[in-house]
Amino acid sequence: MKIVWKRLEVMIRFATEEDAEELLRIYSYYVENTAITFEYDTPALDEFKYRIRTIKAMYPYLVSEVDGKIVGYAYANTFKDRAAYDWAVETTIYLNKDARGKGYGKELYEALEKALKAQNITNLYACIGYPEVEDQYLTKNSVQYHEHLGYRFIGTFKKCGYKFNRWYDMVWMEKMIGEHSKNQKEVILFREIEKNYEF
Repeated sequence: MKIVWKRLEVMIRFATEEDAEELLRIYSYYVENTAITFEYDTPALDEFKYRIRTIKAMYPYLVSEVDGKIVGYAYANTFKDRAAYDWAVETTIYLNKDARGKGYGKELYEALEKALKAQNITNLYACIGYPEVEDQYLTKNSVQYHEHLGYRFIGTFKKCGYKFNRWYDMVWMEKMIGEHSKNQKEVILFREIEKNYEF
């Protein structure tokens, strides 16, 4: 999918393992400088490639490029590994720290939702670090961002994340993108439709 936005060409496409180094560079900023992720250490490149490979077997993993440079990525992953949860996924998005607030994240999430609908996914969940009081490591912006995109707040786990010698809450947000019926359509693995998928 190509979008001309403020004279810049934005392209959303599927991630490959060859993107791993650049995606890891984006992610490492959040690991090392924020509590947006509760991961303590930046993963090794081989580990990050493995994550991309295993996620892509089941769900879409997208990157956004602006004039040929990757500015962010988004993907869905397993919510819970029980069959009854197959129609629910956890969504994740990371943008280059200098690319935030420019609309790229919204475009990525919209493309991700479209791909998930093609799989017959119905429920999206976002797990978000949340501070009781904002600090230099974590603000409430992610919750506000997800609210803007149609997610609703559904629950809080109090002081369950410890990073930078501080305790943080974790909240869950939810968005419905499909119909729930008695005879629900089966979920299609994304690898089965990726080849012929059009943004």
